[in-house]
Amino acid sequence: MATLYTHQASNIRKTWLLMTIFLVAVIGLGWLFGFLLDEPSILPIAIIVSIVMNIASYWWSDKIVIALSGAKQISKSDAPDLWNIVENLSITSGLPMPKLYIIHEPVPNAFATGRNKDHAAVAVTSGLMQILDRSELEGVIAHELSHIGNRDILLSTVVVVLVGFVALLSDWFLRVSFWGGGRRDHKDGRLGLILMLVGIVLAVLSPLIATVIQLAISRKREFLADASGALLTRYPEGLASALQKISTHSGEMRRANNATAHLYIANPFGPEKTRKSFMVRLFSTHPAVEDRVKALLGK
Repeated sequence: MATLYTHQASNIRKTWLLMTIFLVAVIGLGWLFGFLLDEPSILPIAIIVSIVMNIASYWWSDKIVIALSGAKQISKSDAPDLWNIVENLSITSGLPMPKLYIIHEPVPNAFATGRNKDHAAVAVTSGLMQILDRSELEGVIAHELSHIGNRDILLSTVVVVLVGFVALLSDWFLRVSFWGGGRRDHKDGRLGLILMLVGIVLAVLSPLIATVIQLAISRKREFLADASGALLTRYPEGLASALQKISTHSGEMRRANNATAHLYIANPFGPEKTRKSFMVRLFSTHPAVEDRVKALLGK
């Protein structure tokens, strides 16, 4: 039977598996590109890049996420109420106090990041603090602390760096294929056409691959974090009410991007106008709010 501890262990295994697959895939692509472009130097470059990216995704991905979001670190004097909520819930959950950040955005949202509980951060938007009352804000913070306690944050944060790199790689290869290149002994130009086709396929598939990876880690963890957060506050109605308020906000975050979207408690691109659409649900990185509220309230 699955428990919180098996979920934590599973997240650790998934993280190392993802990093291993990324390492092998980039080296494999480096060999393929080097062969097709008649550039043997591409393979050692790919090996170095894959190792560096794996190291960076483990040690510095949280800093990359914070920078991408535009969040600013705060002290207790900057937001005493928020600080007290995070501090109290951290004590209750047995977690170290995470670093706190504010994103100056009117759109209500929040996320947690970091490689482990001792190096974790929670960021909330100024809009979230404005529209939620204390019990609702406690529900959101408990949800984010649950991501830290469940060890979701390392896997989710590593995905940001690796998925972003896949997109850059596909864009580079597409540009190279259009600029020309290929082995000089192929005079009929067929290899150039193959290069272009491969580049187009990679460019088209990379966003889909990124979405599939995000879907693989996002939906279940949101339900689990909702449940864990409700247990932490002993008041599931607070988080349910917060989710409903967040979902009715019509705005889109100014610095929203596909690489980090799965980290947030709600879709940073705004509420889905066609919630009942099968395709929207299929490719959304977040479960439908109505489903999360029903789960919280036991309906």
